[in-house]
Formats: sequence, structure tokens, C-alpha cells
Amino acid sequence: MPTLAAGNKGFTLIEMLVVLAVIAIGTAGVSLSLRDSAQSALERDAQRLAALLDSARAKSRATGVPVVWRAQAEGFVFDGLARNNLPQSWLNTQTFSLTAQPVLLGPEPIIGAQSVALSSSARSHAVLWVTTDGLRPFTVQSTPPMASLSRP
Repeated sequence: MPTLAAGNKGFTLIEMLVVLAVIAIGTAGVSLSLRDSAQSALERDAQRLAALLDSARAKSRATGVPVVWRAQAEGFVFDGLARNNLPQSWLNTQTFSLTAQPVLLGPEPIIGAQSVALSSSARSHAVLWVTTDGLRPFTVQSTPPMASLSRP
């Protein structure tokens, strides 16, 4: 079997295939590990909204005053809080609510099943739902809730 002579500089076919395979595996790993930034931003806004809704719900129960969440053109608002120090805008400017109905957050301990659908103008087909069954805290899910989007 012939071997490369000391003066002959080059690569064998097997060496080239191994290098190409390593590059392909590295590229695939990097592309799979990168998340879509629009989807990540929508998930962050949904998680934040769930926390804000739970916080406003707790404040409503503590004060005995009804609190209502409403979506607005540039964000959202919590009506009913005396000192409304909760945020009123999305983290990402492309996030918006698909839900037009207000969400009643209390002061009763059981509020009824409610949902808020969120989407992003960057990813029009991506929708996340922030839902509660009325007893448990608000959670984020990627499938539509079983209950209606409005209060009973």
C-alpha cells in the first residue's frame, strides 16, 4: 500500500471526510442549541404576565377590592389597585394580547376559569395562553385551554 512521501503534502480522502463530519456535527449542534429569540421573548412575557396576574390577585384578596386586568394597545393595565405599582408594558415591544375580554382577579378566592392569549408580531403563528382554573395560580401553556376565554 503506497504511503505519502515526506515531500508530498496533502490529505487523504478519509481525513477530509472526518473533518467534514466534525464540522457538520458541530454546525448541527449549534443550530439546535440556538432558540428563536421571538419565541423566547414571548415565553418571557407570558411567564411575567402569569406572575403579575397572581400578584394582582393576591393584592385584590388582601384589600378586598376587585382588580381587573385589561389589555391596551401598548401593554396592559390593572384597574382597581390603589397604588398601581405593577408594570404596565410588555418586555418585548412585539408582544400583544389576543384577548379582548378583561380578566377579573378577585377579591373572591375562586375567580372562575380565565385565559389570556398572547402572540408576537414577529411570529404571528406562535400563541401562548396564560390560564387559571380559578383556584390554582396562573400558568403558561402552548395549547388552548379547555375553558372559555371569558368568565362564566
